[in-house]
Amino acid sequence: MDESLILLIILSLSLGAGCWLIFIWAVKKRQFDDTEKPKHRMLDDD
Repeated sequence: MDESLILLIILSLSLGAGCWLIFIWAVKKRQFDDTEKPKHRMLDDD
């Protein structure tokens, strides 16, 4: 009983840390900067 609980806690912490690292990587790669500009760019007349 205790071993499975410890295993599940370690598994959930590692999955949470992995998701957090992927989010930090995406922010550093500027994935979330501006989502509105590209769809309005095609309407601009240059």
